[in-house]
Amino acid sequence: MAYKHPYKIGKGFEKCVAYFSMEFAIDQPLKIYSGGLGFLAGSHMRSAYDLKQNVVGIGMLWKYGYYTQTRKPNNELDVLNEEHYYPFLEDTGIMLDVKVHTATIKVKVFYLAPEIFGTAPIYLLSTEHPDNDYLAHTITHKLYDNNLSTRIAQYNVLGIGGAMLLDKLGHPTEVFHLNEAHGLPAAFYLYDKHKSVDKVRDKLVFTTHTPVKAGNEVNDPSFLLEMGYFHNMNLKEVEDLIGYENGNFNHTLAALRWAKKANAVSKKHQKVSQDMWGGFDKICKIEAITNAQNKKYWTDIALEKAYEKKSYTAYTKRKSELKKLLFEEVADQTGKLFDPNVLTVVWARRFADYKRADLITRDLERFEALLNNDKQPIQIIWSGKPYPLDHGAVDMFNRLVHLTRKYKNAAVLIGYELRLSAMMKKGSDVWLNNPRIPLEASGTSGMTAAMNGSVNFSTNDGWILEFAKHGKNGFVIPEVDLNLSQAEQDQHDLDHMHRIMKNEIIPLYYNKPEKWMEVVWKATEDVNKTFAAKRMAEEYYKKLYNIKSNAKD
Repeated sequence: MAYKHPYKIGKGFEKCVAYFSMEFAIDQPLKIYSGGLGFLAGSHMRSAYDLKQNVVGIGMLWKYGYYTQTRKPNNELDVLNEEHYYPFLEDTGIMLDVKVHTATIKVKVFYLAPEIFGTAPIYLLSTEHPDNDYLAHTITHKLYDNNLSTRIAQYNVLGIGGAMLLDKLGHPTEVFHLNEAHGLPAAFYLYDKHKSVDKVRDKLVFTTHTPVKAGNEVNDPSFLLEMGYFHNMNLKEVEDLIGYENGNFNHTLAALRWAKKANAVSKKHQKVSQDMWGGFDKICKIEAITNAQNKKYWTDIALEKAYEKKSYTAYTKRKSELKKLLFEEVADQTGKLFDPNVLTVVWARRFADYKRADLITRDLERFEALLNNDKQPIQIIWSGKPYPLDHGAVDMFNRLVHLTRKYKNAAVLIGYELRLSAMMKKGSDVWLNNPRIPLEASGTSGMTAAMNGSVNFSTNDGWILEFAKHGKNGFVIPEVDLNLSQAEQDQHDLDHMHRIMKNEIIPLYYNKPEKWMEVVWKATEDVNKTFAAKRMAEEYYKKLYNIKSNAKD
């Protein structure tokens, strides 16, 4: 029996799409995501549902999620691998046989129905089957497992298992959309099925997310062959069809060669991606489809109503209430009592070296002057999950924990998942974002912050280039000369950060509150106009799905 979509398809969205992603940030109870990639996928699935698009999600059911963030006795970061249960998921009873190395792994299939969280239907794959040995069970234990063999096995299950599932469902898939290259084994499954590069290419589209080298994985093709990554293809066939670079298999490059079209996640990222990959042959065209977030899920209803009425009184009252809710969490975790009348700055996202969580603190004298100003002080909160084995990022997190101990108005929170993320966006006045240019492909946290009256203060990278008008809807650190050393670039950004905070943001907030509100409302207007995920989901159909092959042979 052919697959039947569970809702009536909207006009213009008839083409049948399967969206493959390692992570989906759907709702707080479903902990199968780590950060921005998942937040993007979650908003995409919600907006696909809102528009009634003919889309299904294909993902993984991670037994322990990414990790549960806890604290050591001294308040430093600790990692808990906690088993999660999801009784709201339906066990479909479908069983798949996926080859991993020399073994055939049993893969169970769970279903997230649209009515549970308001998403397109999503199928989640798990190796927690009684016929599998413990090693096979570990494939779907942890998102982004550090063991290379386990991680490649995860790609096999997502890509090959997901493509097998669609066949087993009788799902008439016309487009396979890979959100990053994790699901790329699906392309090899399709090639084995169709025996035609053109037929694979006509079905495959690809979203590339990161210009950071570590995000573009490279492996030994012989190892991938052993793992079953190439399905039934041999090394010579892979080399002839896709090619190796210096003897290695580059996953992102292979996806760009298999796909009929790809998209970068901002206009700036499109240019960076073209610079990165433009020198390679046989790659597809890279379009710009800037990331966006689902407004209905993220926006506080009362705040939105006050904005629509342009009621200064109602807006400031609700903002104060939202700040108090956030400050209850601050008090619970740290014992610190924050003041809703004080300008509150939040830095919250994945901890990584290039994101520079600690930048504002690197001049301690100026940082303390901001905190200790009796007349116009600030409060600052950090939160985010470092990758547990990124020791530099973990160390940065811990240093901030120890640094903030001596200040009553600075805090580091744990548990940066959907619930806390929303709370911080709704309860902050300024959303601080200072990645090194040009390493932020898009960034999305500032979008949902702006939807909730938090003003972006950012380096000019990713989506900010398409959004920010300095002093009108946000504040932007002037672009640095990239020919300078990294230390000089950091100093440039630090100096301008403190200058803008001291001379522009703080005086505007305290001395001209109605002018501040104009900035807040202009940010809300601009973000809702261009960066709500409805636009992004529509662009996927227009620019990726409803097109003929653009691949260069």
